[in-house]
Amino acid sequence: MSQNLAKLKALLAELFMLDQADLDFGIYRVMNAKRAEVTQFLDNDLLPQVRQSLARVDTGARAALEAEKAKVIAAAEAMGLPREAAEQLPKVRDLQAHIDSHGDAVALENEVFSDLTNFFRRYYQDGDFLPLRRYKAGVYAIPYEGEEVKLHWANADQYYIKTSEFLRDYTFKLPDDRRVHFKLVEADTEAENNKPAAGQERRFILSATEPLAESAEELVIRFEYRPDPDKRKQGELITLACVTVLAAPGFERWAAALARLVPTEKNPGRTVLEKHLGDYTARNSFDYFIHKDIGGFLRRELDFYIKNEIMHLDDIEAETAPRVEQYLTKIKALRGIARKIIDFLELLENFQKKLWLKKKFVVETNYCVTLDRVAEALYPEIAANKAQCAEWLKLFSINNIEAGTTAQAAGQGELIPANCQTPTPGYSSPLTVEFCKANPFLILDTKFFPAEFKETLLADSRLLDGAATLDEATEGLLIHSDNFHALSLLQTRFRQQVQCIYIDPPYNTGWDAFPYKDNYQHSSWLSLIADRLSYSFAQLPNNGLLFISIDDTESHRLRMLCETELPSATFISQFVWKSRQHLDSRAISRVSNDHEYVLALGKTGQAKLRGAEKDLERVLKIR
Repeated sequence: MSQNLAKLKALLAELFMLDQADLDFGIYRVMNAKRAEVTQFLDNDLLPQVRQSLARVDTGARAALEAEKAKVIAAAEAMGLPREAAEQLPKVRDLQAHIDSHGDAVALENEVFSDLTNFFRRYYQDGDFLPLRRYKAGVYAIPYEGEEVKLHWANADQYYIKTSEFLRDYTFKLPDDRRVHFKLVEADTEAENNKPAAGQERRFILSATEPLAESAEELVIRFEYRPDPDKRKQGELITLACVTVLAAPGFERWAAALARLVPTEKNPGRTVLEKHLGDYTARNSFDYFIHKDIGGFLRRELDFYIKNEIMHLDDIEAETAPRVEQYLTKIKALRGIARKIIDFLELLENFQKKLWLKKKFVVETNYCVTLDRVAEALYPEIAANKAQCAEWLKLFSINNIEAGTTAQAAGQGELIPANCQTPTPGYSSPLTVEFCKANPFLILDTKFFPAEFKETLLADSRLLDGAATLDEATEGLLIHSDNFHALSLLQTRFRQQVQCIYIDPPYNTGWDAFPYKDNYQHSSWLSLIADRLSYSFAQLPNNGLLFISIDDTESHRLRMLCETELPSATFISQFVWKSRQHLDSRAISRVSNDHEYVLALGKTGQAKLRGAEKDLERVLKIR
């Protein structure tokens, strides 16, 4: 195998994730289904197809030229010219140049493999395909369609995938087809890009309660994702987990396979278990992207690559005709093979895209209802529910309600005249039915109750309060989800029905004071915001309004993003509001920034701020 072919196969193995054959979840499961087909192509079909492509464009041509050259030389020799003189005739030299233009078959193969490797390596970086269109050395070009102003970023044509999508499951196969499953038993606290407080960084820690379990041909290793009180690094915890698992009594039949060495240069003693634990824990710290049109993107870039780096169009006038013919011979082979590789990549990336865009199932629905709309027959069960009581203690401090306090004062915080006050029972543990009756504006949350309770509650007509349907009676909707999927789910139900939208995205300042991830690359931040902006905007009617909070870090990019992604929107204003005073450590000098911005956009020119100022003021006060 030539060195160039070996390099190409190694790169394609990475692109097709063939080095992850032992993983058995998500896209890897899809890859496993296609693995035989891809491997067959790389190991058995790639080289013959390149040779066949080169032979197809060169069939008989070299032999015919050689025969014609020999015929001219023979005729010259018959006329008395020595062979050396005959070989220098213009006709013979021209034929030799054409023969040379077809090149050596092995050399052409190596050039094709080298060019393919350079192309795919250029656009593939760390698991994603980036539009690095190189016009010439040190000069890049961006897609441009004649816009007056063009905003471009590295991941503009990709969906940003939150890292929390990869937090839950990890399964891999051992050589004998037994499966090992890393299962999280406590891991919800840092989903949706939330960030831990200082000193509370969470780690994957082997569960102290039943860390190992075996069922059929699967070993389950349980982990918790929580702060480590001893402040150990993740690497130390991985080492400790490996020692514990491999020495666990009763699981000896798994230990040999898990202790098999898979060394690296830096870690010659790395075991199978350590390798997968390292992969598992590392996957939570990366940004992920899915290309929106990988096939179209790579085919366009392939043509650009061929024209500028194989044919050298800028220098074409200086090339000889035989050299141009050699370009064409290579190009036909290179383009045909590259397109087959792109077809494989497109199949896999499009499958991931379908999974990402697929409407997600609602796994649980609960309702918050004030007690005045709940049948009194349910009050005994409500009063006895300790979880609901704990929630009321946390949110409403019901332990401060003393006997004699009116229901209005307890529920609304408003005093009424003394002669109108009615004695009411105070807080007690457990709660009493009378306490529930006396505080009708306490909010019941059905998540604390069994399914039968919820069904009984929803079947009660008083819950509708005169409305025709439950949707009409519902005064607010809270969705706990990735906001991209939530907005996608709402597209049909609320399309052009939401009069006013306020969003408060990450400001991308990188400061530690925020409880969510706030240190994206600018390109990741733009990709994150772009699709969510488009989905949000679709919910607005023609006179709808969109407000976006932001600060100096991304305000200029946000303005241009809105112009790019929402070309029909009407810019209304960029409000400046005084938020708080702090010293900005990012500034060269000690500058006190005491303001942020709210960008106001209208769906169309029909949008007016009148009537929305109070909504905006209320939102900003809450912040």
